[in-house]
Amino acid sequence: MRGLYIGRFQPYHLGHQAVLEKIADEVDEIVIVIGSAQESHTAENPFTGGERMEMIYAALGKADLRKRCIVTTLQDINRNSLWVTHLRSMVPCFDVVYSNNPLVVRLFSEAKVTVKKPPLYQRELYSGTAIRNLMRQDGNWTDLVPGNVAKFIRQINGVERLCIVPKSDSFEMPSHE
Repeated sequence: MRGLYIGRFQPYHLGHQAVLEKIADEVDEIVIVIGSAQESHTAENPFTGGERMEMIYAALGKADLRKRCIVTTLQDINRNSLWVTHLRSMVPCFDVVYSNNPLVVRLFSEAKVTVKKPPLYQRELYSGTAIRNLMRQDGNWTDLVPGNVAKFIRQINGVERLCIVPKSDSFEMPSHE
């Protein structure tokens, strides 16, 4: 049986890892879908789809779990009524979806796809928003992500990018009077 696990993974953290390990107890293979793959270099979505894929593979390491996972990206189409059909056309086949996102659960349920809600792993601590905020504030974010993910984020200067990106919104065009 093959499960599907979808998220933005901005960044991939230990909560994601715990959920993935729980899913692995229930299925033979897991399709990990990186949603909103076209988004990057923003305060909410600082990392590219490719960078997020690298983070996930780094976290999976060489373990058995890596051999059982297929990591792919999915761009948004901004039409919820067509989203499940779009996803199905872009990713390998799957039997069950794992998600706690209310919209994702609703869309798959309406499409008659089995959805399971995995237990949230210390959600108040392991949340992309909280981790990005810690990164901006020079807080201790590295303990919240797998070690190889922290190393990768440092290699790509991800914290610096996250701190600079919001400032770029204040750029004003010079007037031509």
